[in-house]
Amino acid sequence: EVQLVESGGGLVQPGGSLRLSCAASGFTFSASSMSWVRQAPGKGLEWVSSIGTAGRTYYPNSMKGRLTISRDNAKNTVYLQMNSLRPEDTATYYCAKPSTVVLGRPLGYDYRGQGTQVTVSS
Repeated sequence: EVQLVESGGGLVQPGGSLRLSCAASGFTFSASSMSWVRQAPGKGLEWVSSIGTAGRTYYPNSMKGRLTISRDNAKNTVYLQMNSLRPEDTATYYCAKPSTVVLGRPLGYDYRGQGTQVTVSS
């Protein structure tokens, strides 16, 4: 059974940082690209970042410079370091296993975790 378990969310002030973690199991983690996506209240799912099997990283232009995705294949864990957080970053963040990836961007997801809430507010 595939499991993706996120952690590390919380309440942070604008300009602050958080590091999210996602522990994966039930599939060959090292052979899979991984992604982070988020969903803000009342909005659709938004792609945040991806990392390939060789560690190459991908971000939407709007996220470049503030986010860093990384992975530890020995721990079956993917991370998302978020800096300079803004109120508009408030969302539930999900770790996801992409089904199809084109030029680093996922077109769909096989699995998604239950999410971790990030709230950016003073």
